[in-house]
Amino acid sequence: MKKALMIAAVGEAAAGLALLIHPSLVGLLLFGEALTGAAVPMARVAGIALIALGVACWRNSAPVGMLTYSTVVTLYRAYLGLAGEPTGVLLWPAVAVHIALTIVLARASRAT
Repeated sequence: MKKALMIAAVGEAAAGLALLIHPSLVGLLLFGEALTGAAVPMARVAGIALIALGVACWRNSAPVGMLTYSTVVTLYRAYLGLAGEPTGVLLWPAVAVHIALTIVLARASRAT
């Protein structure tokens, strides 16, 4: 089971990295159409989630996976807002929630 989980972790992390680096190409290869508009940042967030899932499975630690996801998605969403990308009214509240969640998860991981 451990070997299968590690293989799955690597596969999911690789898929996540592909979504993060070139979401339009992944959309084209999977669905026959390139991703555009709001689908691109959403696909990147999904890619971050897949990378975090891979980390969690590889390390056999859900808290590490959640900390990875929360940290990276916070940075990505803040980047979107600061880079002048189109944003909605919930972008900055989502960043604030993930900052708080990252702090809580980081403190909890130190305590264990």
